[in-house]
Amino acid sequence: MPIEIDSSFPGGNIVVEGIDRDEVRVHQDLRDTSSDWFYWCFRVRGAEGRTLRFTFTKSRALGVRGPAVSRDEGETWNWLGSDAVNDGAFSYTFPEDKAWVRLSFAMPYQESNWRRFMKGLGNNAAVSTHTLCTTAKGRAVEYELLGGQNPEPRHRVAITCRHHCCEMMANYTLEGLLRWVLTENDAEAQWFREEVAMMVVPFVDKDGVEEGDQGKNRRPRDHARDYEGKSLYASTAAIRGLLPEWGGDRLRVGLDLHCPGIAGEHNEVIYVVGLSDQRNAREQNRFTEILESVCTGPLPFHAVNFLPFGQAWNNTDNYTAGKTFPQWVVAELSGAALSLPIEIPYANAGGAEVNQSSLRLFGKDLGRALASYLRTLPTTGAQQGNALDRRLRAGE
Repeated sequence: MPIEIDSSFPGGNIVVEGIDRDEVRVHQDLRDTSSDWFYWCFRVRGAEGRTLRFTFTKSRALGVRGPAVSRDEGETWNWLGSDAVNDGAFSYTFPEDKAWVRLSFAMPYQESNWRRFMKGLGNNAAVSTHTLCTTAKGRAVEYELLGGQNPEPRHRVAITCRHHCCEMMANYTLEGLLRWVLTENDAEAQWFREEVAMMVVPFVDKDGVEEGDQGKNRRPRDHARDYEGKSLYASTAAIRGLLPEWGGDRLRVGLDLHCPGIAGEHNEVIYVVGLSDQRNAREQNRFTEILESVCTGPLPFHAVNFLPFGQAWNNTDNYTAGKTFPQWVVAELSGAALSLPIEIPYANAGGAEVNQSSLRLFGKDLGRALASYLRTLPTTGAQQGNALDRRLRAGE
C-alpha cells in the first residue's frame, strides 16, 4: 500500500513536495500569511511499521521538543522529543497497529475539542453558549457566558483566544481555567462563581482554526490588529460591539491568550506583555506578582519575565497595523482595571514540558490569580450589564 499524506481535516496544513522511499520532503503552507511562520499538521496512512524521515525544506518548523504525535485522530498528543530531530528533519517509526497517525508542530485544538470539553461540563446552569457572529465562510463563532449564582456579580472578565489561529496551546489553558471556575469546591473558586461573570471567546479566527491557517500576519490584516478603525472581520467587529454593553462599568479584566514564537528568548517562558498605558502597566505588574505567588502547577511563572512596552519586540513598530484587543480595552473601556496579553509557549516553559495536562493545570493557577486580583478591586458603580445578560440567557 502506498504512503498517503494529507491535511484534509480540521486544522490540517502541509505541502508535500515529494516522497522518495522513506524520505519525505514537506513544508508548511503559508497561505494568506505575509511572513514566514511555522505551523503545520498532517496525517499519514500506509506507513505501519516503517521509519520515515520528514525534511522541512523552506524554513524552521520544528520546536524544542520535536513534533507532536497523535495515534487517536487528534484527541491526545505526545511530544516525539528533540532526539528525533536532526538538521531540519525528524524521523518517526510508525506503529504496526495504527492505520492513521497525525503529526503536528504542536498539539492542535479545534472546534471539536471545545465541544467535547463543554459537553464534559454537563448540564451546568452557570454556562450558556451563544453565537457571536458568522464568519465569511459561514462558520458560527461561539462565545460562552459564565456566572449565575449571583444576579449582581461584582466583577466582569472577558477572555479571548486564537486571534492568531495557529496558537492552539492557549486553548488548553482556557479549559483549565474554566474547569476550575465551574467545578472546584475550594473557597476561591466558590467566590469566583458568586462574584464574577465571564465572557469567553475561544476562537476569534474561527475560519483559520478550522482550515489550518497560520493566522500570524494574515493578509490583508491580522485579527490581533483589527481593533482600530473599521474591523475587517466579523468576530472582532462583534466583540467591539458586544463587550461594552455586556461589561458595563463592571468589566474589570480583558485577558487575551496567545502563544509566542518557535523557540529562544521570550518564547520558552510564560509571560505577560506590557502595554504602553502606564496605569495599566502597573496593574499588569501587580497581577504578575500575584500569579507567581499562587502557581502550584508544573509550569513555572515568574514575574521577572514581564516584558515592558518598549523592550525587545514589544515596541511601537510592532503595532503599526492596528490595535490589539488588550490595547482596545484600555483605550475604549474606561472601567477596566487590567488588560493583558499572556504568552504561553508551545513546548517548553522555563524547562518544564508544556502539554495538554500541564496547560490545564496552569489554567487553574491563572484562575486562582484572577480571583486573588479581583478581590483587591473596589466594587462601586451601577451594574449596567444585567439587562443584556438576561436577554442572552433568555435566548432573545
